[in-house]
Amino acid sequence: MRSTISGYTRLPKIHKFSVAGIAATGAAVVAVAVAPHAFAADTASASSVKPVAWSAEAFGETQQDALEQQSAAAVTAAKADAGAVVVKAKAEQERAEKQAANRSTERKALEAKPAPAKPAAPAKPAAPAKKAYANNVDGWISEALDILRAKGIPASYDGIKRNVMRESTGNPRAINGWDVNAVNGVPSKGLLQMIDPTFKAYHVEGTSWDIYDPVANITAACNYAADKYGSMDNVNSAY
Repeated sequence: MRSTISGYTRLPKIHKFSVAGIAATGAAVVAVAVAPHAFAADTASASSVKPVAWSAEAFGETQQDALEQQSAAAVTAAKADAGAVVVKAKAEQERAEKQAANRSTERKALEAKPAPAKPAAPAKPAAPAKKAYANNVDGWISEALDILRAKGIPASYDGIKRNVMRESTGNPRAINGWDVNAVNGVPSKGLLQMIDPTFKAYHVEGTSWDIYDPVANITAACNYAADKYGSMDNVNSAY
């Protein structure tokens, strides 16, 4: 419906939009007419841009390549890790074997090491050298006196020698074949003229059992004289 205000005709809204569109179209035509070279340049620029072609198939292939590359990289990394583990394990084994070898060497060295020498036992004092005595009346009397002193039997050098010289003149093999003892079948023998029963009864331990042995004869006679007279020093005649 038309309406007029103050002598003007009012158009409905739809008519306004039509007029505006026409106006805009006309403006565009005018613009092209005024600057045809600008439009031509834009058209040429638009025609030079290549269209992007991206299909689903191409996209899938690209993704597959990427996955294969990632898988290959993962396998390579896993192999590297496994190799490192093997190398580390081998190094650990070699170190353990080396340590075991060192311990074995040390143990063998200890076993081969000689045990410390035990301190030597203190040397026993050497036995005193046996006293040497002359093989004569003086030597026999000296040896007999050492034995008598050890046994606690009294006697002196002078008392022994005086009686030895009276009884046998120093002859250890002297024998009396004429006195009463000889008549009775037990003659006196040796340096101090002892009969066998008396010699055996007063024999001094450690001396010979041979009545003719000079030292054995002297010690037995002195033992008898000590028992009967107190000492050989108190004997001045046949006893």
